[in-house]
Amino acid sequence: MILPDENLRNRQRLRVVSFLLLGFLLAAAIWVAYTFSEIRQAATMDQRRHADAIAVFGAAEYDGRPSPVLRARLDHALMLYQDGYAPLLITLGGYNSGDANSEGGVGHDYLVAHGVKESQIIAETSSTDTEESARRLAAIARENHLHAVLVVSDGTHLFRIKELCKAEGLEAFGSPRPETHALNFFEQAQRVGHEILSYTLWRLHLH
Repeated sequence: MILPDENLRNRQRLRVVSFLLLGFLLAAAIWVAYTFSEIRQAATMDQRRHADAIAVFGAAEYDGRPSPVLRARLDHALMLYQDGYAPLLITLGGYNSGDANSEGGVGHDYLVAHGVKESQIIAETSSTDTEESARRLAAIARENHLHAVLVVSDGTHLFRIKELCKAEGLEAFGSPRPETHALNFFEQAQRVGHEILSYTLWRLHLH
């Protein structure tokens, strides 16, 4: 038999749990909205300016040839370099499982084939994800006395990259590469969702 005061305590506990759950959902919704806004702003704002170097974040390569996404990033970085925004190019990205070539190495070779002197390229070939690439980029910047870097990647990727660079003490400005095709809703949602989750996990780990 449940006594009246026990029934009251159960209802109070249920109200507390419901209140906490509602607060968590509200906080999560605010966080997602904030992060989405930051990602969208970074994706639509080209911060191209004169810098010490242009860094190209890696993407897939196919048997020594850049994938369409990586080629679009490299072409955009090459255009910025040829327009005089920086005297140095940095290609980032290591080896994926089973690959004989690194993303950074393929980027280096592509830029050389398009007329950039090897002395004007630094290829980073060991990083395996965005966070590691940002750390290696910051280390390269310190080693070469670079203070400001213009980073090139997909638009939705740039907010997280800049936050990662900031955490490493590196001033980074974003310049999104042009899209190779019009993105449908699913593709855009998938990209943004990936960035929101990745950024959130990084912030949770950071703290």
